[in-house]
Amino acid sequence: MSTWNEHVTAALLGTQRRPAPVLADHPATGQTAQEPAEQAGRLLDQAALLTVQRRAGHRPSGAAMGGLDTAGLGTGEAGTGQSAAAGAPALIAPAPAEDVPAASDAAAGRLARILRGEQIRVLPEWLEAAAANGLRVPARLLPELLEKGRSDRMLRPAIVRAAGRRGVWLALQNTDWAYLVGAGDDPGGGPDVWQTGTRNQRVAHLIRLRGTDPAGAREALRETWAKEPAPDRAAFLATFEHGLSADDEEFLEEALEDRGKDVRQLASDLLARLPGSAYGRRMAVRARECVRPEVRTVRGRRQTWVVVEAPHEHDEDMARDGVPFHPTGSFAPGGRAGGPVGARAGWLREILARTPLTTWTELFGQPPMEIVCLPVADAVDRDARGARDVHIGWARAALRQRDAEWARALLKGGVVVDEPEALADLLAILPAAERDAAAAGLIRWVEGNPDLLRVLERIPGPWSGELADAVVATLAGAAERSSQRYEHTLTQLCRLADQRLVPEAGPRLEALAHRLATESGTGGGTSGRVVGSGTVATRALHELTETLRFRHEMLKELSA
Repeated sequence: MSTWNEHVTAALLGTQRRPAPVLADHPATGQTAQEPAEQAGRLLDQAALLTVQRRAGHRPSGAAMGGLDTAGLGTGEAGTGQSAAAGAPALIAPAPAEDVPAASDAAAGRLARILRGEQIRVLPEWLEAAAANGLRVPARLLPELLEKGRSDRMLRPAIVRAAGRRGVWLALQNTDWAYLVGAGDDPGGGPDVWQTGTRNQRVAHLIRLRGTDPAGAREALRETWAKEPAPDRAAFLATFEHGLSADDEEFLEEALEDRGKDVRQLASDLLARLPGSAYGRRMAVRARECVRPEVRTVRGRRQTWVVVEAPHEHDEDMARDGVPFHPTGSFAPGGRAGGPVGARAGWLREILARTPLTTWTELFGQPPMEIVCLPVADAVDRDARGARDVHIGWARAALRQRDAEWARALLKGGVVVDEPEALADLLAILPAAERDAAAAGLIRWVEGNPDLLRVLERIPGPWSGELADAVVATLAGAAERSSQRYEHTLTQLCRLADQRLVPEAGPRLEALAHRLATESGTGGGTSGRVVGSGTVATRALHELTETLRFRHEMLKELSA
């Protein structure tokens, strides 16, 4: 009987009936044990030792090797009869060589701290900065990072750009990380992916094809359109924003009759962006019935007015063209100027948002800057309550049509007084050189109002230059006010600024926090119970400066 079998027998019978065998190679383990408990413990210790000995150096069989003899060994060993059995699992291919360097030890150490929870909100910025500097995540940190992406979908695009080839290789071994495979613009699988791929792969295929052969992409979709489920039709139609042209008009007009609501809405949105389309002409006819110029004499001065009369009814043609029907009060609230928007006002906004902006320059014979500054009056009551609806409609049209001239006019004209966040959306249309100044002006305009946070949420980072100056001034103003409302505003402002404000603004905010701490007698500390607005401001600013310092060091490591 072998030594292993002797141990198995002793375990089955119990050490009271069969003492633990003595290991010849380890006489120390064979010392006589007086107590049964000691005998049992020695048996388990020896079994553990024997298990390690049995596994050490063990060579898997041919079936378990999965073709190792022919794929991984020399030809001399391949003919020994140890080849893999038919149907054996294939050997995992090694990870491909990386073509970009890994981040430095210092940067990797900071990433490890972030993954453990320190300043976790800066993780997307670390990944984006690494990719921008031609670096990848070190292999040892990939499993933990990929696990983060499994639970956080917003993080996945940044992971895709920074994970490198090893990240994709790992994702192929673990279905929980499969989101990384084929997550980029390349769908993989070649031309057959349109017939065999997943929805995401087929969308990626169409996006790529729309960039090189829009007509081919359109015809490929037309062939399968009737057989696709509604969610897929909507996803595929959304790819038409790439390379959108007049050649797509016929297909999009047909999609206005689709049985899927999302498909019809997408088709109308795309047609509204298409210059010279029949859709745009239909909307212009409706818009001219609602908005017209009128010359009035006020205090002896003749001036052109914008006269507004919202639609009185909703018909099937409007519904087909993407203007939804909603009962009064069901439209989104109208900001601080009032409650829910009425049905007629909502229809007016939708019509104007879908009307070509050239309609107004032709109708009024003036450039956008002068048009947006014209006085507005309602056709019935002769007051200005329709101004907000007209300006919001124009702002949405400028955003949809990517018209920088109209965006500039609306921002400088200071209109849309009850929905300044609609103006914030227009900042993305302006040339990069103009954005910071325009954003700073918008922030100064809404400072002290509840709309401030909603505006800042729509301004992406980095906040630098004149925009950074305006944000710092706004933070200082909120910190120096004593009401509870401003304490909440300051906390929310700091939470936005810690990710978007350039780290170079940190010293100014640190000086502000120190001054407030001195004035409130807190000494700059952040521990203990928070009492009084000065302490709230100090703590919020202290946490902000800590994050900015962390980001400054992080970006310095990644750019070194």
